[in-house]
Amino acid sequence: MNRLLKHPVFCLALLLTGCGVTLPPEQATTVTPEPAIATQAAPTQPATAPAQPTVRTDNPDYVAQVVKQVGDAVVRINASRTIQQEAQNPLRDRFFGGESPSRERVQRGTGSGFIITSDGQVVTNAHVVAGADRVNVVLRDGRRFAGEVVGVDRITDTAVIKIKSTGLPTVKLGNSDNLQPGQAAIAIGNPLGLDNTVTQGIISATGRSSSDVGIPAERVEFIQTDAAINPGNSGGPLLNSAGEVIGMNTAIIQGAQGLGFAIPVNRFRQIVEQLITKGTANHPYLGVQMAELSPELRSQINQSNTGFKVNKDTGVIIIAIAQNSPAARGGLRPGDVIEAIGGTAIQTSRQVQQEIEKTTVGDTVQVTINRNGRSQAIAIRPEQLPEKEPS
Repeated sequence: MNRLLKHPVFCLALLLTGCGVTLPPEQATTVTPEPAIATQAAPTQPATAPAQPTVRTDNPDYVAQVVKQVGDAVVRINASRTIQQEAQNPLRDRFFGGESPSRERVQRGTGSGFIITSDGQVVTNAHVVAGADRVNVVLRDGRRFAGEVVGVDRITDTAVIKIKSTGLPTVKLGNSDNLQPGQAAIAIGNPLGLDNTVTQGIISATGRSSSDVGIPAERVEFIQTDAAINPGNSGGPLLNSAGEVIGMNTAIIQGAQGLGFAIPVNRFRQIVEQLITKGTANHPYLGVQMAELSPELRSQINQSNTGFKVNKDTGVIIIAIAQNSPAARGGLRPGDVIEAIGGTAIQTSRQVQQEIEKTTVGDTVQVTINRNGRSQAIAIRPEQLPEKEPS
């Protein structure tokens, strides 16, 4: 089995790290909690934001046009949480057995976000606001609002905040399904606390998985961009040349340059709709660890003591089954080769995850597998993917 573990495998459960600016507890300043920020009423405006003009991409200053069109809808998000930290006093520890009183410290973080509805629905990263006691939203024109966290989904690093106002500027959500490397990409956000910063680049790649880039994320295939992204850009929009949101900036690779990653709009759009309507997101899972077969992997498996043999060179093989998972209860076994899910033929691990994501938690789905050379359909009832505790 040790030889088998050297081969890359894919799992249906992986946590996303991102690029929000957070002051660690050891550097946090002890402060007295601030009074709640009062919501400031917006100037009288129509209930619906005015239609946005189409950006002319033949204009050499089209980036400035995009910023003019979208910039007012990009916000700064200040989040804070109170943590208990034991006060250190060596002399007292010596005489009283180390029982030191605790004191409160406020940990602060800064990120970005964008307004999607004129009545104040704001989208950002989950890691920007998760666990926060207080969230404040600052608009480009200086207005400040107390924000209410509507819902957080750590699995896709997506969150929705609500601020009380009307007639707010909004972004236009685009389409991320047909993005091509080389297309223009524009990022707006608040890197390192520098408000309303604009950077430009291109889409470097699409469909980057967590295993591709070493980001511990779940259920996300990232857009890669070389538009400069830094801590504080988290939750801000990645825009195309027409000023449409095509992604949400979320992560960087420390020490690298020109390697930023964004969640595709078509992915987080689904999550946002669920967070707004019910406060949580649907993430069905089977509980299997998979690998894509090749002649090399087949040979490794058949020469190891895995307890099963493989007679195919292609397909998606189940390597392991999580205990007490839907797959275990449904009767799937290590060594099964997944041929179809719900009638859709399967060739890659990515397809398995996509097809399971389309199902509904609690509903039954037919999984067709090849076991010992024979095909059979097994009914599985996907459950909600268990959420990992943040590290």
